[in-house]
Amino acid sequence: MRRSMSRSVLVAAAASLLLAACGRGPVDAGAPRPALVVQPGTPDLQAQAFAGVVVARQQSPLAFQIGGHLVRRLVDMGARVNKGQVLAQIDPRDVALQADAARATLTTAQSDLALAQAQRKRYQALAQQQAVSRAQMDTVETQYQAAAAAVKQAQAQYDAARNQSGYADLRAPVDGVIAQRLAEAGQVVAAGQAVFTLAADGDREVQISIPEQRIGAFRVGEPVLVELWAQQGQRMPGRIRELSPVADAQARTYAARVELPAGANVELGQSARVYAADPTGASLSVPLAAVYEKDGATALWVVTPDGQTARDGAALASLHLRPVKLGPWGEDSVPVLSGITAGDWILAAGVHLVREGQIVEPVDRNNRPVPFTKQQTK
Repeated sequence: MRRSMSRSVLVAAAASLLLAACGRGPVDAGAPRPALVVQPGTPDLQAQAFAGVVVARQQSPLAFQIGGHLVRRLVDMGARVNKGQVLAQIDPRDVALQADAARATLTTAQSDLALAQAQRKRYQALAQQQAVSRAQMDTVETQYQAAAAAVKQAQAQYDAARNQSGYADLRAPVDGVIAQRLAEAGQVVAAGQAVFTLAADGDREVQISIPEQRIGAFRVGEPVLVELWAQQGQRMPGRIRELSPVADAQARTYAARVELPAGANVELGQSARVYAADPTGASLSVPLAAVYEKDGATALWVVTPDGQTARDGAALASLHLRPVKLGPWGEDSVPVLSGITAGDWILAAGVHLVREGQIVEPVDRNNRPVPFTKQQTK
């Protein structure tokens, strides 16, 4: 904070000196005013950073296939579970009663079928002796077919009831970690209501949100860099694997998933930053305060040393406006696409208070005279 305050004071001082010089009319060539100058830096990577969180590639809610009273919860959030492991149970008594009722219905249907089958055999024998009419034989045959159909229906209902008895146990479909717990024992849950969220073992990703003004610069498969908050300064390569085509209705941001390299040492829920490559390809940047804009055109004041020196021996230089092409503005700096080189010195304060050809005494951020090289003074 002290460093930031000292820089602010220095910038304000330099601007006030330039303002004072402009307010008195023509500048006295023998008494040039100090001017804060900087050399272009590299683009601010922080301006291209997006906060995110580490998630599993496969993460799904787990729910019972039937509703009921949740009587047991066997795991907590963060627990590691194996495929087939029982995670929770609902009261099985209701489904057991339904299975018993279905079994009783099946027994009744089977008895009716046996009776219809016996009657059918008797009527077939009588029909051969022409002791019954054709209409009576058709009625008996229809009753037999109806009894057989009733048995099939009852069997299907019984099988479904037995399956529901097995649905009273919620089991893990794959190996993984319980990422969320969404229900407690004693609660009545409906069929399909999420009880847990399971993060499957396997690949890990970073989930980020991209502002709508930046979404056009991203493509699936684009390389990025990922830095964990717990491992600052260590950046691993990543790749955008998934990009939502629709913005969030409230945040107006686009969800994206960043694939991490196989075997990356990350844990679920860790905070991370995703650094996207500068879409402009700019290699230089300057402070926002250095940008001079007039009539919609952007330019920078370039300090040109002319070999003169002040009374105290400090090098003097003249200011010349140079048109530049800039990239998207960041929080503190802006990338420069063309117009300057890495060796140029740029006026960084009071850019609207100077004029073309004005003689100044360049100083750096530590208020020290700028030592121009022989190549720069030519």
